Amino acid sequence: MRKVVILWFLTICGGCSPEGNVAAQSGPSPWPDELKRFGDGFPKSGDPCQRVGETEATVDFLDDSATLVGCPNKETASQIKGQAVGEVNGVILILVPHGDTIASDSTANGEGDVKVPDTKYNATASVPCVNVGSADATCPAGVTRSPDQIAVEIQLPKRRQRVLLFDGKGKFVTHSSSQADGSAALQSSATRRDDWTIVTVGKEEYRIPDAFVLGD
Repeated sequence: MRKVVILWFLTICGGCSPEGNVAAQSGPSPWPDELKRFGDGFPKSGDPCQRVGETEATVDFLDDSATLVGCPNKETASQIKGQAVGEVNGVILILVPHGDTIASDSTANGEGDVKVPDTKYNATASVPCVNVGSADATCPAGVTRSPDQIAVEIQLPKRRQRVLLFDGKGKFVTHSSSQADGSAALQSSATRRDDWTIVTVGKEEYRIPDAFVLGD
């Protein structure tokens, strides 16, 4: 009787193993190792596209005025508002200007965050900055907010710019880097002090108030 059951199973399954049957039903293969992803979806949590960091495969695509996003196929890539700049093992890379998210004109809350007249920013201010090559203790800054990402653009001397990226809840993620100004080699980190986020990028230090990031 046992031999009959085994032969019946092999006939139905075609000689497969339980593990092989599960693998055949699994989803897409993991993203390529050449890409370093962070976050849990773009532009919203759970979305198939994701923000992509710097690796040998992406270094030529980075831009300090935009976010590099990877999408697993053309269908998902078509929903992202930005410029397709390359492809790595089937993953489509898109540069999304800070403040832009999805292709539609609608906003997450149906109303949108107001803009400072004649600017792309939701708010502007002067923020404390140290070791940026200026005798002044503050630097002009502007913030653009979306449900998934908040970008604080800080204007530095000699027409340079430093962009600090936060998630939609105001937690510091990274700084936008480029090979051109050497910022790609800089390490960034953040600490909290009262209602401020203290961000260091190399030797530079920026103090960003929560009210500026979140708009509360």
